Amino acid sequence: MLKNFFLFLFELVKIVVISLVIIIPIRYFLIQPFYVKGASMEPNFYDHEYLIIDEITYRFEEPNRGDIIVFRYPRNPQEYYIKRLIGLPGETVQIMDGEVIIYNDENIKGYILEEKYLPDDLKTYSNTEDKIILGDNEYFVLGDNRNSSKDSRSFGPVDKSFITGRVLLRGWPFDRVTLFNDPVYEE
Repeated sequence: MLKNFFLFLFELVKIVVISLVIIIPIRYFLIQPFYVKGASMEPNFYDHEYLIIDEITYRFEEPNRGDIIVFRYPRNPQEYYIKRLIGLPGETVQIMDGEVIIYNDENIKGYILEEKYLPDDLKTYSNTEDKIILGDNEYFVLGDNRNSSKDSRSFGPVDKSFITGRVLLRGWPFDRVTLFNDPVYEE
């Protein structure tokens, strides 16, 4: 009887160790859970939603316009934010007359960013109409709820080193489970 108990205990310890060897690297290097706090991404993400973040893709490829990213807040790296990536390195972003305008090598006169994931009547405003020139590793991010979002309009561009990963999946609540892809923009 005692021998059976020790065999059971040994098997249990083996299962726990093997599980940890598999789960820990996945959790710390590949994907990470994230809990939405606040209303800055409404109507696409609501407070208390549970997301899965892909942490590996940006190690092999550059972030894309429209990616929904999680990053460490530049002014307090202990805080994490979720926002939509709007401006890419080397581009210039301007917010004017309620529109987001992107200037880059292909569009030196600029183009208005068509954001089909936002409500039609939503306008984007800023305290300034100045153009923001992004450096080699800088990104311009905006919340989808533009009137209630603390984003690059207030704290400036986000350096790539602060980006944790991109939102891959909304896992909770179950009636809103969604796998996310990049939106397609017309330039």
